[in-house]
Amino acid sequence: METKRNSAILPLAMTAVMTALTCVLAPMSIPIGPVPFSLTNFVIYLSLYVLGWKWGTVSYVAYLLLGMVGMPVFSGFSGGLGRLAGPTGGYLVGFIPMAIIAGLIITHTKSFPLHYLAMAVGTAVCYAFGTVWYCIQAQSAVGPALALCVWPFIPVDLIKMAVAMVLGPVLRSRLEAAGLAIAK
Repeated sequence: METKRNSAILPLAMTAVMTALTCVLAPMSIPIGPVPFSLTNFVIYLSLYVLGWKWGTVSYVAYLLLGMVGMPVFSGFSGGLGRLAGPTGGYLVGFIPMAIIAGLIITHTKSFPLHYLAMAVGTAVCYAFGTVWYCIQAQSAVGPALALCVWPFIPVDLIKMAVAMVLGPVLRSRLEAAGLAIAK
């Protein structure tokens, strides 16, 4: 009976921890234009290694809901539905398919090149979703939107992916050794 109860509680507790980590790290950002540099996608990548794709996505959605109700967890310590509905809200929503795409590959393969590719593809989907949203909300053409909201972020995001590929498996193995890993 003890094992069943713990197995039901562990995923929820670990998801809450990763949601909290996102809430702490995501607001720390560097504004460079309409979209700031933040650690949001980095924490999502780590969550996928630690939690797997399902719980990693749930962790991000919980973070998003906290921000929607006004908690200052979005970049620059902002929050609220207005921020989500604004010109850069598409990137926040775009992190959901990013987590699913990258998470499915990270969860079901051991190939680091595939992990990197999955993170890159997921991030590209996030960029596409966010850029379309930005173009509609800001009444911008695609070229200027890409120049402001995508091109400056690619080098930094590629570095975040590489760091997550190094740290993620280490965190996962340490949690497994401590008996705190969630079954994938």
